[in-house]
Amino acid sequence: MAVLIDGGHLRVQARRGGHKYIPDFIEKVAHACVHEQETLLRVLYYDCPPFNGEVKLPVSGKMTAFSGSDKWLNDLAAKDLFAIRKGVLKFRGFKPKKIPVAAAELKDEDFSPDFEQKGVDMRIGLDMANFAADRTVDRIILVTGDTDCVPAMKNCRIRGLQVILASMPDHRVAPELLWHADFERAVGWP
Repeated sequence: MAVLIDGGHLRVQARRGGHKYIPDFIEKVAHACVHEQETLLRVLYYDCPPFNGEVKLPVSGKMTAFSGSDKWLNDLAAKDLFAIRKGVLKFRGFKPKKIPVAAAELKDEDFSPDFEQKGVDMRIGLDMANFAADRTVDRIILVTGDTDCVPAMKNCRIRGLQVILASMPDHRVAPELLWHADFERAVGWP
């Protein structure tokens, strides 16, 4: 079987659960998804490196720089049976931290940056389609909350693969995902 992890989804769930989101934790979660009698072929982890670049602040117009390292993704890629699929993190502007906005007294601190992952869902869908076409696995364990994965889930099931939707503690899975999965598997935090 293969475990496919939407990093953005797992990060949000782990932080809600009070966990430090580091490569060792991600590795433990991936292995917790697989039962003892199952054989793991590979873990595919989908995420974006941090945004690096300069942008104008929304009120003052001053330039500010964002910088981050993707070393943690490289550390994760070095783990046994892991492969990393990188999307791109796009800067989409700033959004107000509080609504309604009191327009008379706005400051740069009243806004937070708005980033969007690009390409992650497509990569998950393509890998699922490849597994279904090549039949290199019998089951896919999917760690996601994104309903954009439904067409890929349907394709896998039509081609005879079983799709297991992993659910993390204290998270309610979208019904649309459950409708197109063969099983829901509760996975505890390591």
